[in-house]
Amino acid sequence: MKKHLNTLFVTTQGAYLHKEGETIVVKIEDEAKLTLPIHTIGGVVCFGQVGMSPYLMAFCAENDVGVSFLTETGSFLAKVQGFVAGNVLLRREHYRRADDTDTSVKITKSVLTAKFANARSVLQRALRDHGHKINEAEVGKAADRITQSLKRLDMPLGMDELRGLEGDTAHSYFQVFDHLIVSQKDDFSFHERSRRPPLDNVNCLLSFIYTILMHDVRSALEAVGLDSAVGFLHRDRSGRPGLALDIMEEFRPFLADRLVLSLINLGQVHKKGFQKHQSGAVLMDDETRKTLLTAYQTRKQEEIVHPYLEEKVTIGILPHIQALLLARHLRGDLDGYPAFIWK
Repeated sequence: MKKHLNTLFVTTQGAYLHKEGETIVVKIEDEAKLTLPIHTIGGVVCFGQVGMSPYLMAFCAENDVGVSFLTETGSFLAKVQGFVAGNVLLRREHYRRADDTDTSVKITKSVLTAKFANARSVLQRALRDHGHKINEAEVGKAADRITQSLKRLDMPLGMDELRGLEGDTAHSYFQVFDHLIVSQKDDFSFHERSRRPPLDNVNCLLSFIYTILMHDVRSALEAVGLDSAVGFLHRDRSGRPGLALDIMEEFRPFLADRLVLSLINLGQVHKKGFQKHQSGAVLMDDETRKTLLTAYQTRKQEEIVHPYLEEKVTIGILPHIQALLLARHLRGDLDGYPAFIWK
């Protein structure tokens, strides 16, 4: 059993988790609704008004089970963990490399190559599957612009230029994202990316799944002994998991964006599952959140052939594989970091 496929998501407001022997017990209104052995759990994610006993927090930390607390809308609040695993020599090398401009540029180029290529693949797949339903000309132009961005990555660029290129490419991608939505157009329209807070139903879905993805990537990095706060593209900022944000760039189009599009186009989410508050923020209800989480967990169990290892792996283990590959590169075992490119 692989722990990465066994994250416990607690979304019911008012739920309380506590330790009972070697198990995690979830209570709702003082009634035990779920009991799980600790060894079957790889992580616990709590949304909104969900409580946990201090004894269970310590128990999870001792058993390498990461606990994350998020707001009801999916924004990260805090994480509970024990001692960081891994070799101190790896972490010291990580910090040295992050301070080296040449290394930062090299790793950033690898990450952006994967992000751009995967974003282009999303557009190309939409053209192949829904060409008669979408604006082929506009989507095709966006794919061509991303191809040009990929070519520019071969040029000698500094970090500021790479960040500018990343921003321009993301703009080209999201400029045509609405064309990829081929059903429920009146209820799910996308104009531009809005984050804090999400201002429409599509952005609400994207922000939520990005937060869950970031939790998985962060846990994978910490598990191999890397510091998830010290990034290469995303530089140090208090409270920001820079390296987790770096590595999740590879997975945004392939995993998060495709999942959101599938949920909408297949009619698995509906307008009634979202509510707009006076502040303009859009929130999803508990049932829609559960639908998204179930779909995410199901997608993680699908198998693909890893482009570098050339072996079949579950999608859920991809963040762990990429964390290991990055650690090997920083140790000097690999000449470069082989970022994940969807084929």
